Amino acid sequence: MKNNILLFLLLSVCTNAQINRFFYEYKFIPDSNDKADVKKEMMLLDIDKNGSNYYSRDKFVADSTSMAEVQKQIKGGSGNINISRRDSPGQVNYKVTKSYPDFKTYLFTRVSMDQYKVKEDQKPEWKILPEKQKVGEYNAQKATTTYGGREWIAWFSTDIPFQDGPYKFYGLPGLIVKLEDTTGSHIMTLVGNKKIQTEVSIGEVDMPGNVRLMGIGGKEIEVTKDQYKKLWKDYVNDPSKNMREMMMRNGGGDNTRVAFKMRTQDGKEISDSNQVFREMEKRTKETLAKNNNPIEPDLTK
Repeated sequence: MKNNILLFLLLSVCTNAQINRFFYEYKFIPDSNDKADVKKEMMLLDIDKNGSNYYSRDKFVADSTSMAEVQKQIKGGSGNINISRRDSPGQVNYKVTKSYPDFKTYLFTRVSMDQYKVKEDQKPEWKILPEKQKVGEYNAQKATTTYGGREWIAWFSTDIPFQDGPYKFYGLPGLIVKLEDTTGSHIMTLVGNKKIQTEVSIGEVDMPGNVRLMGIGGKEIEVTKDQYKKLWKDYVNDPSKNMREMMMRNGGGDNTRVAFKMRTQDGKEISDSNQVFREMEKRTKETLAKNNNPIEPDLTK
């Protein structure tokens, strides 16, 4: 009898820890002036009894690898942390979480060196239409909404009993299996799913002094959407401000030296701080100009 009870408890723990993982192929056009340049990213929507997480598979893997490298340097005890600026795998840097049953939604993103938790104050208001079609193996029905500065078309399936979907979208009587804006700039299509056990998330690293790593670990600063919009405008006007401030705070006074390195577009490595910041500013402005077609335009107005 005792063995049966123990087995039941073990099964209960496994069941509670199980995640329904849905794979979405995300196609998007970063530059509205170059519609032939279509990017692709595999996004994951992990759903359990407490809520959901939507994030880039490649970004998660890259962050996990970088975190391990930094922890190794810290444990090495040399007193130096070398942070090489490089393009990491993963084109989508944000994450979206929703908590059940109230569907409280947060966007986790970063501006320069700081990470933010942006509370969503708008709920998608859907108009369900009679049109139906197959999306992959699923029977789906059409719905539309206006959200974040775009008009959206969703196809949801009651075959999958989750009232959730990619990014910040939810509230239909079934999982959203395809979502696209009316300009064709952002398209998310369900391409697979499986059940997995709970994965360990990327946590915080005990960094010396006030050192922070761009986009990896650490605590997020919770802000409203209006506060985030102001932070974004400040960043666009002065892209290297936060990193200059960090350099001033961590100039070696605590026996920890922070080295910034990066390569110019012609492959030359630079380590002089002023040169790094100038190159960073130039590259950031070029990147912003080529990424003028965000998924949620209202956030960057």
